[in-house]
Amino acid sequence: MPTRQYWSLILILGTMTALGPFSIDMYLSGYQAIADDLHTTIERIGLSLSSYFIGISAGQLIYGPLLDRFGRKKPLYIGLIVYILASAGCIAARSLDSFVVLRFIQAIGSCAATVASVAMVRDLFPIKDSAKVFALLMLVVGASPMLAPTVGGYITTAWSWQAIFIVLGGMGILLMAACFFFLPESHQPDTSMSLAPRHIINGFWSVMREPQFYTYALTGAFAFSGLFVYVASSPVVFMKILHVSKQHFGWIFAGLSVGFIGSSQLNSLTLRYFRSEQIVRVALVGQAFFGIVFFVGTYLGWFGLASTITLLFLFLSCLGFVNPNASALSIAPFKKNAGTAAALMGALQMGIGGLASAAVSSFESATAVPMTMLMAVTAIIAVTVLFIGAMRITNPVFLHDSSDAVVLH
Repeated sequence: MPTRQYWSLILILGTMTALGPFSIDMYLSGYQAIADDLHTTIERIGLSLSSYFIGISAGQLIYGPLLDRFGRKKPLYIGLIVYILASAGCIAARSLDSFVVLRFIQAIGSCAATVASVAMVRDLFPIKDSAKVFALLMLVVGASPMLAPTVGGYITTAWSWQAIFIVLGGMGILLMAACFFFLPESHQPDTSMSLAPRHIINGFWSVMREPQFYTYALTGAFAFSGLFVYVASSPVVFMKILHVSKQHFGWIFAGLSVGFIGSSQLNSLTLRYFRSEQIVRVALVGQAFFGIVFFVGTYLGWFGLASTITLLFLFLSCLGFVNPNASALSIAPFKKNAGTAAALMGALQMGIGGLASAAVSSFESATAVPMTMLMAVTAIIAVTVLFIGAMRITNPVFLHDSSDAVVLH
């Protein structure tokens, strides 16, 4: 593949992957303004974030079979149209209930881009490059936590929170144009594939019963849910409990993202010396360790602003190693049904993350204890799943193999 085409694909696929996170992060700084306008509390606005996570989870299960049946681009266009229309609806929302529902619909649209990008990594790049490509996508995705909250804070201050959704809708339009003109169709429609509910369920089940898939997909999902807990809690923890301003919150959020992004890029270098399976184990144990220390110290009242930022940075840095390797190992055994595998992996990730974010949003605490407790618990569960599941993998597909992956039917 020519170098120019390689990097253009990385940019487009990364932007597709980043659409959902950008839609999450950009409006965080506007929580208080949205709460005031909709006559509710900042904690209740957290429900709109939980509904977004749940929408992404549910939507991915819809798009996976569609991407395998009709090719990658047609379902992608449908999802982006839904996203653009829902963004317009969020601008007009005048109650919390309508805003929560519209955020759910917006998520249903955005997850078409998420699932398509993961499936197209499997379509367009050699299997041995999967972890490296996912790490590069994380570099593009990393622009979201670095830029989105800060930009959202300034937009809300200068205009209104509704302007955030004008920007998000515009992003959807630009992404659709880029996909139309520059993104190749990487998977021909499979007319033999039935969209009958029974066939779709059987397709998901054939993926789910593969030990390598469920081990690394569930491991990655529980590990990643710690990030969801942090994102859902961060406006309350920083702005309400630690009394950080909107603008400073955006800069802190951006700075913390450096840990996640930097480690995901360092992962590419680490892969020269260690296998993905080894990296996941070490990084996940580190994530659990920092999660436990964070919870215990917060419970005992040891940590202030500086300590909180430091431990969040360390926790997210470990996650930056776990995520690209777990994702690549999850979809490695699949080729023909990569769309279904990508959808199920994403649904597990977003579903578990959505439940974790909903759980932390249900607390009204004057400390960061609920956030740190759930971050520690999800990391411990991820470690447990990994070590139990690894014993059940009898025919692993290694990312460094020169052979291609098997095709499950």
